[in-house]
Amino acid sequence: MRRTCSQCKAINRIPVRHLADTGKCGKCKAELPPQDAPIDVSSESQFDDIVGASRVPVLVDFWAQWCGPCRSVAPEVKKAAHNLAGKAIVLKVDTDALGELAQRYQIQSIPNFALFSGGRLVRQRAGAIDHRQLERWAVAPQ
Repeated sequence: MRRTCSQCKAINRIPVRHLADTGKCGKCKAELPPQDAPIDVSSESQFDDIVGASRVPVLVDFWAQWCGPCRSVAPEVKKAAHNLAGKAIVLKVDTDALGELAQRYQIQSIPNFALFSGGRLVRQRAGAIDHRQLERWAVAPQ
């Protein structure tokens, strides 16, 4: 993954296993905070890499552009990602673009949220919920 330093604007390559960690910019040595925004997944391999390597839970939002409830819950997903920084990683999977991934997890209605830990699916639920519920759901004991 690539992250831009807020101080010097240098592009830093971050191994996916360190997305939830605080690091340092390779150029100016400024602090790079943990990932605090949802990551738009672009391929099945990227999804598998992040879910498999993450040392913290991974909350996945399965959604589609045409879905009204998905669009209305997007700001809540963004807030949850910000509040969960360092404790969980949040991914967004467009079910139209990555249909095989949606089929793998039997996504039949969206928005649909899935929680992964240790590379395995822990729980899943369909329907729109707010950021507080997402945060509680993501860090609840498995």
